[in-house]
Amino acid sequence: MGFKIAIVGATGNVGREMLNILSERAFPVSEVVALASSRSVGTEVSFGDKTLKVKNLETYDFTGTDLCLMSAGGAVSKKWSPKIGAQGCIVIDNSSAWRYDADVPLIVPEVNPDAISMYTRRNIIANPNCSTAQLVVALKPLHDHAKIKRLVISTYQSVSGAGKDGMDELFNQTRAVFVADSISSHKFTKRIAFNVIPHIDEFMEDGYTKEEWKVLAETKKILDPKIKVTCTAVRVPVFIGHSESVNIEFENEISADEARDILRDAPGCQVIDKHEDGGYITPYECAGEDATFISRIREDATVENGLNIWVVSDNLRKGAALNTIQIAELLVNRRLIKPRLAA
Repeated sequence: MGFKIAIVGATGNVGREMLNILSERAFPVSEVVALASSRSVGTEVSFGDKTLKVKNLETYDFTGTDLCLMSAGGAVSKKWSPKIGAQGCIVIDNSSAWRYDADVPLIVPEVNPDAISMYTRRNIIANPNCSTAQLVVALKPLHDHAKIKRLVISTYQSVSGAGKDGMDELFNQTRAVFVADSISSHKFTKRIAFNVIPHIDEFMEDGYTKEEWKVLAETKKILDPKIKVTCTAVRVPVFIGHSESVNIEFENEISADEARDILRDAPGCQVIDKHEDGGYITPYECAGEDATFISRIREDATVENGLNIWVVSDNLRKGAALNTIQIAELLVNRRLIKPRLAA
């Protein structure tokens, strides 16, 4: 017997991608319920060859539901996740609401699967920030081999990270440029078409943005609290796919060739690294793919035991929906969950 799954935020970019991936990976489901706010009730979404009508989160009874995949924002998750968890349904949350709670595991299955056993404390599991998820997939095998001391990260994040409104704004501004129309900015602080914006999320007192702080805090929680991390997060005019330039300083010696071999064998990683024109990955090519791609692996001669790498992934998949489904698969494969209705 399969599992009964509820998708909260089913009409959003990530919610729809969760439905697609559940179907693609043949997750063992008995029933899938699409949930959203009252204004989206009746909206139709696709699940494989089926069409689901969206129901109201406010009136849905989670009794008998095994898993809730939450992708409706931090405020909704803060309100609803504890209530849902209290009904015996395990919540896998895609917002930032629970990532920094000591009683909630923050999971990337290829990196820290053993931490998932903590979910029983609240019946909530947190999915990391999209930038962090792909980053730690690439870093974990290198950290295991040579122990990372310090990271300097620059992210180049697509507009889909800001949701449908972000994608619409890039499209509308780009069209306006070509027809010589006026350009207005609503979602982003400055024009995004044919531009880059060194600002994602709100500014903090130390001058960093919250997006940059997320990368720091989540990398430490998932990988190793002793690693020193600094980050600059930049929004770029790309629809799908986050890219990262990562400078790594290790405690122990590691060569570019060793790193290349390690990453080729690492789960979730795909190395495309030829020293020739086009011998690297770009966001355009990673869209729709599950892997975390690593290119431009090279030694940094300015520090002892230093490497530079280029990391690219589809932020709607590994950065959000795919990682959520992989967490659900981890629960099933480790027999940490059984269908409640069957029981």
